[in-house]
Amino acid sequence: MIILASKSQSRRTMLDAAGVSYKAIPAEVDERALEAEMAGASPAETAEALSVAKAAAVASAERDALVLGSDSLVVAGGKRFDKPKDRDDAAAHLRFFSGKVIELHSAAALVRGQTCEWSCTSLASLHVRELSAEFIEHYLDHEWPVIGFTVGCFRIEAMGVQLFDKIEGDQFTVLGMPLLPVLGALREYGVLQS
Repeated sequence: MIILASKSQSRRTMLDAAGVSYKAIPAEVDERALEAEMAGASPAETAEALSVAKAAAVASAERDALVLGSDSLVVAGGKRFDKPKDRDDAAAHLRFFSGKVIELHSAAALVRGQTCEWSCTSLASLHVRELSAEFIEHYLDHEWPVIGFTVGCFRIEAMGVQLFDKIEGDQFTVLGMPLLPVLGALREYGVLQS
């Protein structure tokens, strides 16, 4: 069994569906402070560092456990986006995303003690269709406040799929964690049967 250093329902659902035994302990990490320290790093490097930091925060109290941390970052039009602060902020994000490509960087890391034993990143490109003001309001009427907890303002497994014309990349990356490489690493570490 592993520990998942996350409160993300999407990540829990992925592990549950894949048959991975885990205990979830949300990590307490000041993500904005870490991002500030990493100014100039690529989105993939930042997502990976956040994944490691989340896993390490939980691993420090769970010394012998293998801890899985994961994070996702969104970049569109050369600009980095975090989770929306409120509904108005979500609407502003969606207006900005309209007609653009969202780069979704998902990362995962396995930490034991204070040692990062494995990490990886994955990229998905999501082509946002032209979104009308009416659609954005309709969408937020149905998806807010749930999408307030998501980077990119969407749940691909729900109405968020209507935002896109085309998606390039792994479905698990889009859901917020590069699951296939994670499963491979868990087999390598003997957590899953090979």
